[in-house]
Amino acid sequence: MTKLSTGTSWRELAGSLRLDGRALIDGKRRDAENGATFPSISPIDGRHLADIASCSASDVDAAVDSARTAFADGRWSGLGAESRKRILLQLAELMEAHGSELALLDSLEMGKPIAQSTTVDVPGSVETFRWYAELVDKLSDEIPSTPPGSTALVTRAPLGVIAAITPWNYPLEIACWKLAPALAAGNSVVLKPAGQSSLSALLLGELAIEAGVPAGVLNVVPGTGRIAGEGLARHLGVDALAFTGSTAVAKRLLECSGQSNMKQLGLEAGGKSANLVFDDAEDLDAAAAKAAFGAFYNQGEVCSANSRILVQRGVAEQFLEALVKHSADYLPGDPLDPEHNGCGALVNSEHADQVQQAIDAGRAAGTVLTGGRRLALNGSDAYIEPTVITGLPADHPLHRTEIFGPVATVTVFDTEDEAVSLANDTDYGLAASLWTASLSRAHRVSSRLVAGTVSVNTVDALSLATPFGGFKQSGFGRDLSVHALENYTGLKTTWIQHG
Repeated sequence: MTKLSTGTSWRELAGSLRLDGRALIDGKRRDAENGATFPSISPIDGRHLADIASCSASDVDAAVDSARTAFADGRWSGLGAESRKRILLQLAELMEAHGSELALLDSLEMGKPIAQSTTVDVPGSVETFRWYAELVDKLSDEIPSTPPGSTALVTRAPLGVIAAITPWNYPLEIACWKLAPALAAGNSVVLKPAGQSSLSALLLGELAIEAGVPAGVLNVVPGTGRIAGEGLARHLGVDALAFTGSTAVAKRLLECSGQSNMKQLGLEAGGKSANLVFDDAEDLDAAAAKAAFGAFYNQGEVCSANSRILVQRGVAEQFLEALVKHSADYLPGDPLDPEHNGCGALVNSEHADQVQQAIDAGRAAGTVLTGGRRLALNGSDAYIEPTVITGLPADHPLHRTEIFGPVATVTVFDTEDEAVSLANDTDYGLAASLWTASLSRAHRVSSRLVAGTVSVNTVDALSLATPFGGFKQSGFGRDLSVHALENYTGLKTTWIQHG
């Protein structure tokens, strides 16, 4: 991947791209059957990027039929693990070679800084494919103890046709979280990317074909959630569905599964994660810097954003002063300036409206310590300053509602029990963080926090080797690590009686 050094060079590359919004079905790019499209508009400056195919029920049927045929005839599922590994490693190489284009597509469509999409999103996506490619030929099955004269084999079988519905906040990377383990396990996949950010997924589909993934094994059907998304969720030809997005949509997908064929679901839904700062934290300035990162990185458009900051009274004043200082590191700027590493644009003006309404509600009931203003840059009004709000009543909606923007609330606590109670007082259970110099407290508090990942003396810790997902209304199933394969495979027992 060539990293361009100036905003001008990135804009020149953007102007030279040939953007193709057509679906990818059975190895070929094609328009929606009814010719319908929707526009992709960049929140960076309001430019029209491309017209994206708005796939209908018949397009979904065609994609699922193609995936089913590919799975049934063994062109992918019947390959050995080493052959799938080789092809997926080649796909990773092609992604890396096209890294600048993939990064630019994500930045153009959802507004994130190019400095982040080139250094985090694309490298993370490439490594995800490499990790699962290297894993798949190293897995072993089981031979459990059985009575004499019998042998039982316990194997993991691919489920068949997987539907993946992915969000707009990390368009490429979260798609790869689903696709890499699903494909490595031998499944065929129909990917429905978010309507706001379909272009990198469509390019990824083309690169998969070039790498040697057979036609029909990976199909990409952009479109609306109501038609394409629900069409996949209700489709009798889909064996399992993997989703990242809001809790409201996750609940709808549960209904669709129950009303159709009870397809297996892996749902990574919303979050309202707490960050607990105790008075024995070793470095309050580092805690404040990471708190700003945890709340404001990617414009706060992160499901596991640590947007509820809880700080012990004895250090609250010092911590808040440092937090305000570090919040300035995330002031909005031009997303195509490779030197800018703060906030970019929110995904669109409509979402910025919702975030601004939340800030106004916080201002009316509490105190805005910093930020809170909406800015116009490059002719777009989708930019909002990182905002810290204190003094809200305990029952205020900002403590519980996922805002998905650069907004953090701060609450002061006195005791450890109070901190844990406040942190767990949410419908969600995706992530949490805590800062302490006490190893005993780190173990004690982390065991009491209801969260899929608890980060100690850091925020939002993540690795390909560790599972990511949540409890309560943050969903079920896990992305990343070897455990992600559980979303895409089923245990199969073969009992052989031989004596």
